[in-house]
Amino acid sequence: MFHTIITLAYTIPNIYVFVRIWQLFINKGYRRYYTLIYLVTASVYPLGNLFSDNNTGFIAGIINGMADYILPFYLYLFLLILVFDIFLLINLIFRIIPPFKLRTKRFKITALSVILSLSLTVVIAGVVNFNTIRTSEYRIEIPAKSSKISNLRIAFSADFHLHEETNIHFVEKFVQRIEDIEPDILLLGGDIVEGRSEGENMGRIENILKDLKTNYGVYGVLGNHEYYAGKEISNFFRNAGIAILLDTIIVIDDSFSLAGRLDSRDRSRESVTGLLRSADESLPIILVDHRPTEIDQVSTTFTDVQLSGHTHNGQLFPINLITKRVYKLSWGYLHKGNTHFFVTSGIRLWGPPVRTTGKSEIMVIDISFADQ
Repeated sequence: MFHTIITLAYTIPNIYVFVRIWQLFINKGYRRYYTLIYLVTASVYPLGNLFSDNNTGFIAGIINGMADYILPFYLYLFLLILVFDIFLLINLIFRIIPPFKLRTKRFKITALSVILSLSLTVVIAGVVNFNTIRTSEYRIEIPAKSSKISNLRIAFSADFHLHEETNIHFVEKFVQRIEDIEPDILLLGGDIVEGRSEGENMGRIENILKDLKTNYGVYGVLGNHEYYAGKEISNFFRNAGIAILLDTIIVIDDSFSLAGRLDSRDRSRESVTGLLRSADESLPIILVDHRPTEIDQVSTTFTDVQLSGHTHNGQLFPINLITKRVYKLSWGYLHKGNTHFFVTSGIRLWGPPVRTTGKSEIMVIDISFADQ
């Protein structure tokens, strides 16, 4: 169903792009060739979706790989054609470029080349951005209550979407970056695994992740993509040394409480007040919830910190403008009521390996426990 929706959202703008390029840039003698090239290229994405559900060999793998980049390319091609049309409307009024020049072969070739080049450049920059791990550092102060420690350094990531084709080198870079950060605890905010967790590559990823060492360990929660995969992923977490919290609260070193919620897709998920009913209010409490959808409710509880992911900060501009409208906090930091909220844009992505908004990040949160 999701692929169907995306394919429709892909097809309708493509009709607009096809028609406008035809009208604006393609002379009559070349329209037959243009139509053939456009239809073949535009069909790569829906064919890639078809092959992604059916492992049908080498050629299918190539098409599936190309589809990951075709979708964002056509997104920016659509936006740039739209901007060009807006310019043409403005030009009707102000005559920035004389109308006869717009009809010349030289102008048409130049304008189309610029539009295509810009679309490609944005996608390439998005690939580089996606594969570059960055850190976002924050410092906050919360009540110490009865905690016996004065400081806590948290490394937080979400949305790894690990699968059999995940780049091993990227996972190694992530582990090295965590080691450089030297956190007291590593928390993973859901969508850690994408689909089935079996295969040789996943076994290598397990071995890489299990070498992560922090003072208090590695903990995570499940996201909606683990929900799709079912319970077969539990072996992966056990082998990778990741303790998963399922509507669970634990006390760590008699110094702070760590709570992890089930994803909101799980109908058995407790309310936040129900989950916290068993928490020790004399200790600072850190809550991990995959989706940042209950900020108002959580801010009225005695939760000191909530960590979330899921939004990817929109991943592709201008989708980030939509996520900003959907979520009270779609990325970054917010202090509301009693709680400090953090939403990461994710360490990796689901879908096209292109990120034109946000960053592939590890959040580093240094907490000072202050006497009140």
